[in-house]
Amino acid sequence: MSSGLAARCDAKKLVRSPSGLRMVPEHRAFGSPFGLEEPQWVPDKECPRCMQCGAKFDFLTRKHHCRRCGKCFCDRCCSQKVPLRRMCFVDPVRQCAECALVSHREAEFYDKQLKVLLSGATFFVTFGNSEKSETMVCRLSNNQRRLILDGDSHHEIEIAHISTVQILTEGFAAAGLCRCPSRAGFEKDIHTYPSLLGSQPAAEGGNARATGMLLQYMAPGAEGTAQLKLTAGEDANASRRQAAAWMAAMHKAAKLLYESRDQ
Repeated sequence: MSSGLAARCDAKKLVRSPSGLRMVPEHRAFGSPFGLEEPQWVPDKECPRCMQCGAKFDFLTRKHHCRRCGKCFCDRCCSQKVPLRRMCFVDPVRQCAECALVSHREAEFYDKQLKVLLSGATFFVTFGNSEKSETMVCRLSNNQRRLILDGDSHHEIEIAHISTVQILTEGFAAAGLCRCPSRAGFEKDIHTYPSLLGSQPAAEGGNARATGMLLQYMAPGAEGTAQLKLTAGEDANASRRQAAAWMAAMHKAAKLLYESRDQ
């Protein structure tokens, strides 16, 4: 990518919305694929009562809009101010109890798992039906829009083009599956998966250990979907744990990607 284009991709601007200040990409096309659009607020005339507890709004009981869902609540039901990074708010914003809980959980992705994805991990990578694999470092680009694979060769995959993320574990063909809908119309299909960091074999009553991941994605200029397989190495324990942590983070990222597409 040229330096000029990279600068355009990273350029941001400060905008003010009814919900608060947001630091958003200069060009919408360069926004994070995990982002969410601001919701339309429920009009004041359509919510004479709190949409949680039913309290009637009056001079003393003021109404507040949740910045995440856009519904009307009283102060008691919408008192928390929580960071909402998926909407690029600069400061914590008012949210209802249900939305605040979701935002708190998402904070773990931005505080921990996103850093793991950006740092990357080493895998044996197999493209399509090839019988040959290549040792590559897989990481998320700084703007969160591309999956970068570096080894003897270099590949980049648009995160927005990924349709399926599938965890492979010992003892199970697919322990975790996240099929994300796209503009092409993929269906939602998300299953739970065991702890990817567990090392105790399933035969001994422990969690199955992650051995790899399958990614399906739309390749530019190609009909149908392409596929690549990431396989964690067996020799270095620290490297394998890093790979397992990266796969767990990627699986979480796929779920956020689904939510963004489904909005």
